[in-house]
Amino acid sequence: QVQLVESGGGLVHPGGSLRLSCAASGFAFSSNAIYWYRQAPGKERELVAPISSAGAGTNYADSVKGRFTISRDNALNTVYLQMSRLKPEDTAVYYCNTAWNDNWGQGTQVTVSS
Repeated sequence: QVQLVESGGGLVHPGGSLRLSCAASGFAFSSNAIYWYRQAPGKERELVAPISSAGAGTNYADSVKGRFTISRDNALNTVYLQMSRLKPEDTAVYYCNTAWNDNWGQGTQVTVSS
């Protein structure tokens, strides 16, 4: 059974940092690209950052470029999203997924507020 479980969210002040984790199981993790998405209240889900299967290829939404870093540890079947210089507009539920999985996990809530 394919599972991707997000964790690491929380409440943080503007300018702060968080590291999200995505623990995967039930599929060939090291052969798959993984994608971080987010969905803010009242908005559609948006792609934040993908990472290739080996981790060499990454990309970022313009809104997070230079502030967020995606990485992965294939030995631990885990993808990370290091978020720095957080802004209130980064407030959202963050999800990770593959390109082909139709199911979504619970996500992890990130709230940036003073």
